[in-house]
Amino acid sequence: MSIDLDTPTAREPSGPPPLDTAGFLRWCWRQLTSMRIALILLFLLAVASIPGSVLPQRGLDPIRVTDWIDGNPTWGPIMDRLGFFDVYAAPWFAAIYLLLFISVIGCVIPRTRQHWRAMRGTPPPPPRFLDRMPGFRTWTTATPADDVLDAAATDLRARRWRVDRGPGWVAAEKGYLRETGNLLFHAALIALLISVAYGALFGWRGNVIVREGTGFSNTLTQYDAWGGGRLVNPDNLPPFSFTLEDFRVDFERSEAQLGAPRLFEADLVVRPEPGAPTDAVMVRVNEPMSVDGAKVFLVGHGYAPILELRDALGRVMNEDGVIFLPQDGNFTSTGVLKAPDATPSLGFEGLFLPTAALDDVRGPHSIFPAPDDPAVFLSAWAGDLGLDEGVPQSVYALDTEGMTQLGLEALRPGESWDLPGGNGTVEFIGLQRWASFQIAHDPGKEPALISAIVALVGLMLSLFIRRRRVWVRATSEGAGVTVVSTAGLMRSDEGDVSADVDAVTEALAERTPA
Repeated sequence: MSIDLDTPTAREPSGPPPLDTAGFLRWCWRQLTSMRIALILLFLLAVASIPGSVLPQRGLDPIRVTDWIDGNPTWGPIMDRLGFFDVYAAPWFAAIYLLLFISVIGCVIPRTRQHWRAMRGTPPPPPRFLDRMPGFRTWTTATPADDVLDAAATDLRARRWRVDRGPGWVAAEKGYLRETGNLLFHAALIALLISVAYGALFGWRGNVIVREGTGFSNTLTQYDAWGGGRLVNPDNLPPFSFTLEDFRVDFERSEAQLGAPRLFEADLVVRPEPGAPTDAVMVRVNEPMSVDGAKVFLVGHGYAPILELRDALGRVMNEDGVIFLPQDGNFTSTGVLKAPDATPSLGFEGLFLPTAALDDVRGPHSIFPAPDDPAVFLSAWAGDLGLDEGVPQSVYALDTEGMTQLGLEALRPGESWDLPGGNGTVEFIGLQRWASFQIAHDPGKEPALISAIVALVGLMLSLFIRRRRVWVRATSEGAGVTVVSTAGLMRSDEGDVSADVDAVTEALAERTPA
């Protein structure tokens, strides 16, 4: 009888049988909780965080985001739709974060159960062919086999091995803390992910520039830039306020480190809540002030020349300090003064020099950061400032499109400038200092720090502790002769167990003479 190889009964199967829904879900779960996928997700999370560090983020600086999109009309809108300007709130970033979180948990829980059973269990008996194990040693002695095994068990327990005694053998195991450290590292990583997520959801931070003699109230409208987590309500910010009474700064004047900063101190008068008594607090670099769960860091400083501006009708449009932002280490600073209500509307672009110098190559610049010889160079403009178009503008930039330049002038303290065409006057009255503060509330910072320390401890345990086993077998050969065999096994690929076997052998040789 012949068999038709083309018939269905004779045809070989072309692949594994198809999975049902439950089998497919189990396969997906095994893949997700594998170490390989966890490492891939961790790498993807690191790569996905790069745009949040390189590109401006809408939660921290929406004006820079708008400028970046306007300057890149092709890629800007595409990247905005993909969430590259709000990375940590983007759905794809949250998906990677949650998958990594689930993967690590799914990897840790089964291994924890397995390790718990191993911790409560006993070392396995020696293999049948002990001479095939690493570090095998054998010798004969006149000591009875039971006495040899008792001596081996006593010595191993003294060396803090976990010992089990069986008929004709002793088994010992050590190094359980290696797996404990490994699991501790993964558990700390989970706690770190939770801490970071908690801080991202409930934390907030903002930056503000405060001039000497002026104050700040912790409300959203007072910040120059502010960003908060998804679950933060800006209306519930702590109601503290403070006033910058004095700001002191000193610079090195020796030739070796000319201009190097030596002192930054800000004297604040703090009120924890409306109606509460005030406290005097000094804030330094790396010495923040803590108030109502938030920390106030001193992050920068600069100058605010006091400019009195009068329009063509003689009305005072400004008589406060105008904040100028430093551009180099000698505090060559740029600033803008806008007077939209003046007649006509006026705008000024300024260059402030604490210690003024002028040459043909660099033009006006500062040669020292202290105000030894201050001067301000002003460029006056008249016309529409563009503030009525509804487009956000930076207070530190002047849009001169549609404006007419009136002239240029350099002023020293006490000097004034009559604007051409009778459009008003501007006088350089004096000088103020300003300090910039970063105010942050990060509730996940302390748990994240503790988790990182625990993860480091667990990693060190898993790297420097070796899991190994040692066996001792004693067999009576008659005529008062006992054959003793020792061997060991390293549970990991690296390392050598011979030293532990030699230590056991030497201890037994002393107690059981050959």
